[in-house]
Amino acid sequence: MTLSYVISGFVVGTLVGLTGVGGGSLMTPLLTLLFGVSPTVAVGTDLAFASITKSAGTFTHKMRGTVNWHIVRLLCFGALPTALFATLCLKHFGALNQEIGQIIRYTIAASVMLTVIALLFKSRMLAWLNRHPEKQLHGRALALATVISGAVLGALVTVSSIGAGAIGATLIVLLYPRLTSAEIAGTDIAYAVPLTAIAAIGHWWLGSINWTLLITLLLGSIPGIILGSMAAKMVPERILRVVLASTLTLVAAKLIY
Repeated sequence: MTLSYVISGFVVGTLVGLTGVGGGSLMTPLLTLLFGVSPTVAVGTDLAFASITKSAGTFTHKMRGTVNWHIVRLLCFGALPTALFATLCLKHFGALNQEIGQIIRYTIAASVMLTVIALLFKSRMLAWLNRHPEKQLHGRALALATVISGAVLGALVTVSSIGAGAIGATLIVLLYPRLTSAEIAGTDIAYAVPLTAIAAIGHWWLGSINWTLLITLLLGSIPGIILGSMAAKMVPERILRVVLASTLTLVAAKLIY
């Protein structure tokens, strides 16, 4: 079983390197469906996994100057309080309770489908915004929308471990269409570090992190991310996105039915 976890970590890491989609969209459903891991434990373990891997990514983007720290602060203003609140709700209602686990399973499915929408329609939404610059937010309205987006992501990530990747990046693109691709990626990874760390600490408090599983996943994912990143330019992005979106749609359907 340990070897299977290492291989799974490698496969997910490679896909993350190839597509840039957050590992939660892939890892959490994989643990739940393929290995029968409790939804709550899958979420908690994946959050700890994400906080470690995203920290390394943030350091790299910081060195390259591709993190917009103003946006990071606004997102964290919304995300961190709701992450704490969601953790307290899980504690109150019983995170390891079977019924709560089923609710989390449905939340994971909904988050996966949101990721699919983000993958398929992000470029179209951005093109529409560029054609209608009068629809773009500015000033205080933009800051408020960013905080609210962070709040939604904070709750979503804490309950399902999904949202900080493709969904977060899509929201940043829609709110700040003038950012470069590197700045979007760097900002998205940077705000996710404190969010996933706080959510992971919350799940550690709830007792829903499998540390042995976490270590074996990291052993596979780190070389996978490196390999995927190196091969990313060799595979057409459109093909990757369609294949990944189709796979995630099947995963979401399996989680529900």
